Amino acid sequence: MKVIYSDGRVDVCAPEEELSVMRHTGAHILAQAIKHLYPQAHFAYGPATDNGFYYDVDLGDTKLSDEDLQAIEQEMGKIVKANLPIKPFTLPRDEAIALMEERGEKYKVEHIGDLPEDAVISFYQQGDYIDMCVGPHLCYTKGLKAFKITSQSGAYWKNDKNNKMLTRVKGIAFPSQKELEDYLTMLAEAEKRDHRRIGKEMGLFMFSEEAPGFPFFLPKGMEVKNALIDYWREIHTREHYVEVSTPMIMNRHLWETSGHWDHYKDNMYSTIIDDEIYCVKPMNCPGGVMVYRSQPHSYRELPMRVGELGLVHRHELRGALHGLFRVRCFTQDDAHIFMRREQITDEIVGVVHLIDEVYSKFGFKYHVELSTRPEDSMGSDEDWEAATNGLKTALEKLGLPYVINEGDGAFYGPKIDFHLEDSLGRTWQCGTIQLDFQMPLNFQLEYVDEKGEKERPIMIHRVCFGSIERFIGILTEHFAGKFPLWLAPTQVKVMPVSEKSNDYAAKVYEALRGAHVRCELDDRSEKIGYRIREAQLVDRVPYMVIIGQKEVEEGTVSIRSRDTAQTETMSLDAFLEKVAGEIRDRV
Repeated sequence: MKVIYSDGRVDVCAPEEELSVMRHTGAHILAQAIKHLYPQAHFAYGPATDNGFYYDVDLGDTKLSDEDLQAIEQEMGKIVKANLPIKPFTLPRDEAIALMEERGEKYKVEHIGDLPEDAVISFYQQGDYIDMCVGPHLCYTKGLKAFKITSQSGAYWKNDKNNKMLTRVKGIAFPSQKELEDYLTMLAEAEKRDHRRIGKEMGLFMFSEEAPGFPFFLPKGMEVKNALIDYWREIHTREHYVEVSTPMIMNRHLWETSGHWDHYKDNMYSTIIDDEIYCVKPMNCPGGVMVYRSQPHSYRELPMRVGELGLVHRHELRGALHGLFRVRCFTQDDAHIFMRREQITDEIVGVVHLIDEVYSKFGFKYHVELSTRPEDSMGSDEDWEAATNGLKTALEKLGLPYVINEGDGAFYGPKIDFHLEDSLGRTWQCGTIQLDFQMPLNFQLEYVDEKGEKERPIMIHRVCFGSIERFIGILTEHFAGKFPLWLAPTQVKVMPVSEKSNDYAAKVYEALRGAHVRCELDDRSEKIGYRIREAQLVDRVPYMVIIGQKEVEEGTVSIRSRDTAQTETMSLDAFLEKVAGEIRDRV
């Protein structure tokens, strides 16, 4: 695909850049369409995204409706059809400011004002629209083949809540109409699977205006959460982890020592206790460090694997909150491994195997990224190089393909991120392994080596689920609420056909409860067909036990699976053995 660069050069861009260039051009065409329909509009930023593009725009007092978004899309279609040439030019900083002032683009003027005085600013023009941009872009507007305006939302200028709230108009773009339609089909399916809707239908969790961003887990949601935690504890006990619990609120000085106060305080909640500042923990790691530091250690104790299911709190902007996916408090399934330098590779390999086991349990595929040193970091170049090489060595030993994500590491060390793929092909960053030389240094952690000399341990921070709450949201959408039996909030629902079957149904129900099966007895007077459909489609119960007169007389149970319309009759003992085995094996 030929594109035009800011210096006027026309060339074929790399295949991996084609979609981004096309979508970035889509953002410019979107802005031009908005300007045609709303001449008073002022434009901020308009980048490409993973699946499309958006533009943040100041429309004054104008509020856009769904019909307005359709009109913008239609105007974009006219611009595309006109096949306008897209031409770059450059201006010195002062002339660039003058041009944007002349066109009334106050946000562009402010943006240019943030650039160096000797900066040369590049622009792109298509018809009557001019936008400052480094490019590259398509050569003609007709190159935007298949697009759609999808939604709008609010966005602060420069992502600063103290600035004006702008309107973010979002769109998607693909190389062909078929790819666009396939994506729209996926979006429609994703909407059906929205964990917020399913969570409400199934009674898993709720949110309240009295606590925005702080989820309430209801009884059935707690069943799912506890089942995940039980699984977590089982596999970690097997792998010789110990579990601790550390305070939720700790003194500011601790967070200064850890580095979080300097690098993360804007996302931390704090309070005053005894005239001192205390912080609600956004991470568990300083608490885990304090546990290690509480007593002396020998090299024989290492590696020391310390797990914690810790509730952490982080301040998120209200506009960014989204169900369980973006909340202000969540449970991290943390573990901190304290080890000797020569144990780094083996420990990372062990953690990767554990995370792989967890994701395979739920049928997730995943890919791996190695995130390197960010600009806002702490520690020496030598430590960062050693930590990064340690992660690379482990990945290469595993033969695990990975890509480099430059500059996206934690402030205290590089990390391996696991991006899992759900049943709709969407990716989610969940598991992470972070190698940390800095926190053991900051807290002066030690162990005594074979020679009786004091050495400093190396530290791994790692999670499998990431946030348990977010992982439940992902699982809800991945399975569309049809959780596997071992994870389902209600595993079996017992339903007598009529009142004559109630006594026997109650005995079946008690037998299931005695076998530690999560079950419900639905003996309402509603018709059996209605109750079956509700259990199958709303509550999404894996097994429904139907009790009629025949079952009462023969002492059997008729079993209907959630995923089929077929009914199987068996003895109660056989069903108990079947269900218990499936729960035990977590199938």
